[in-house]
Amino acid sequence: MAKVKAQDNLIFGLDIGTRSIVGTVGYLKGEEFHVSAQCVKEHETRAMLDGQIHDIMKVGDTVKSVKEALEKELSVKLTDVCIAAAGRVLRTVTVNAEKVFDGDKEINNEDIYNLQMDGVEKAYAEFCNVNDTGLKFYCVGYTPVRYYMNGYSIGNLEGHKAGKIAIDLIATFLPDDVVDGLYKAVEYAGLKVANLTLEPIAAIQVAIPEKFRMLNLALVDVGAGTSDISITSGGSIVAYGMIPTAGDGLTDVIAQNCLVEFDTAERIKRASDGTETIEFEDIIGLPQTIEPAAVLEMLEPQLDSMTTAVAEEIKKLNGDKSVSAVFVVGGGGTVSGYTEKLADKLGIAKERVAIRGKEVMQTIQFENDDPIKDSLMVTPIGICLSYYTQSNNFIFVEFNGTRLKLYDNGNLTVSDVAMQMSFSNDDLFPKRGKALTFTLDDKAKMIRGTQGDSCIITINDAPADLHTQIISGDRIVIVPSTKGEDAKATLGELKEMAEQLKLTVNGKNISLPKTATVNGEIKATFYEIEEGDVININNFYTVEALGEVLDCKLDGCSILVNGTPANINTRVYEGFTLDFTVNNSEAVTSEVTTANEMPTTYEELAAEDDYSDEDASVTVEESLGGDKSDAGVGTKTDAESNNSADPKVSNEPNASVEPAINTEPQVRDLRIIANGKEIIMHGKKQYVFVDVFDYIEFDLRNPAGRHVVTLINGVDAEYMKPLVDGDVLEIYWR
Repeated sequence: MAKVKAQDNLIFGLDIGTRSIVGTVGYLKGEEFHVSAQCVKEHETRAMLDGQIHDIMKVGDTVKSVKEALEKELSVKLTDVCIAAAGRVLRTVTVNAEKVFDGDKEINNEDIYNLQMDGVEKAYAEFCNVNDTGLKFYCVGYTPVRYYMNGYSIGNLEGHKAGKIAIDLIATFLPDDVVDGLYKAVEYAGLKVANLTLEPIAAIQVAIPEKFRMLNLALVDVGAGTSDISITSGGSIVAYGMIPTAGDGLTDVIAQNCLVEFDTAERIKRASDGTETIEFEDIIGLPQTIEPAAVLEMLEPQLDSMTTAVAEEIKKLNGDKSVSAVFVVGGGGTVSGYTEKLADKLGIAKERVAIRGKEVMQTIQFENDDPIKDSLMVTPIGICLSYYTQSNNFIFVEFNGTRLKLYDNGNLTVSDVAMQMSFSNDDLFPKRGKALTFTLDDKAKMIRGTQGDSCIITINDAPADLHTQIISGDRIVIVPSTKGEDAKATLGELKEMAEQLKLTVNGKNISLPKTATVNGEIKATFYEIEEGDVININNFYTVEALGEVLDCKLDGCSILVNGTPANINTRVYEGFTLDFTVNNSEAVTSEVTTANEMPTTYEELAAEDDYSDEDASVTVEESLGGDKSDAGVGTKTDAESNNSADPKVSNEPNASVEPAINTEPQVRDLRIIANGKEIIMHGKKQYVFVDVFDYIEFDLRNPAGRHVVTLINGVDAEYMKPLVDGDVLEIYWR
């Protein structure tokens, strides 16, 4: 059993291949990687084809088997795993990103990491612009090609002072289904992905050390389903590629020619490197034999096709020219004749195409018993090493009930999730209600709608905002912003209507609200303005309109405006005087109450009419000095006054006055109906109409019409009209 120290930070790397799954557990100590345990298990069925998982559950079962075997060997619990992706549809993007500082700054690891992430984001944006496949892609790996400091190339930025740093970076992308299948398989096995990289990126970590990358080399990782390619030059990795042609293609040829199932064909392929006769049983059940040379001859056309495709891809990635040498790793490249044919297709010496295994593991320390040191282990160890060189992972979050996978650049926020889900910007920010536009006195006017409420963001039920960082497993909820109310206004709410016209009527100074026309028609102040209305505010009243406001019929009256005879159509402007005589008999000189100057309390109303309990019979016509012929109930003519039947007054000359009898009314309650509701009035000896305002809600401060309609038992009534038990009163604006 491997000796694992408690302080060692173990890294679990998993190479999920088309034919087999290879697990490696180890740790980095100084510059050396120590392998603590290894495990290889083949798929029981063809659950993967060409690097693509077809049966997630079966692959997950094999992953679980490898995990449990390693846990048993190490006596530890493995929860996190590093994996690598391969696939038939690989895309790469090369970009340049830069970061400028305020003055010279000493560059640290965080600056370099942020520069790399800027490059990854820029590559992703560029890729999205040209992606015409209809597939959703994810960035599965990136590699810095070279760094720049103040415009000059440099190998390592850390520790240098610079005002500007830059990077050339290659980002690689694979379709969502490839990545998603890998994640689901390891999650099914009870593991969480700690890091994701690309298989050629992982393989080159071991196969081509940095000291060799000055040379123009190619690495070919020949697996069962794919051949992964990377190119080095000038000290950096400059290109990646992948083709869906590898070892399984050779196995399929054997299966077809020897009439055997896949596992038997795989055994025959591996035995073809030997010299002994290969024995097998075909699907009919008949025993068969074949010589290794016959197997290689059978594979010749497929080997030729495979190496031709790899050679063409290498040249394409290398600027349409061959490379100086090729390192081959992976089980699929160990078939006899593969390296020779590839060298021939590239036009280089056969010695310059070599399988790399034990030779490139000189810095790897194996602590486990019977370690595997062949080319099959290059990629799994490279997957572990990638964990230290780049943190490249996907996280899963829940957004408004939907599970979402995101590329983790170490600085994800709620806004990144919203963009990934195409959440509308209109639902993130408050929306203003529809504006109201109209024309006022030939000028365009607009009233804005009210502002709505901002969206409500929570992470795991805690308040958050668009800039709150997220981590894997977060439950994000965004309640969309709301729209404010559409703008609305009445004529009376316009500030232009607030000013009043000051006039003098029959010697009394009064103030009147302005009037307005809407689309040529006179409208009341409570008219609600509509979109596109044409409003004109009048700065005058006609004499007829003034009479309506004052509740006086001026038709046929003697009218003077500014001392000049006028008629009911004459306009009365600010500061004008109006004098009129009712029925051409007696000038009106008493106070005039207007709709705008109506008393704001009912005590004022009573006081303005000189009201008292003892004088309840005086009518409004009398208070205005009008003709008394239409006086209300309780008024007396001069003749009646001289011939009073009051027992206290004698009609005879020198008649003695009889002792007065106390006939003063007593305080009493009065029961009436006002606007449909029964009211009991109390506390007075006599009651008049105006008293009802003490018992009902009726706002005289905000006129809702030109004047107040007052009815007693369906008949027009003045404010001072006496009330009797059972009267039915109606009060409303007209």
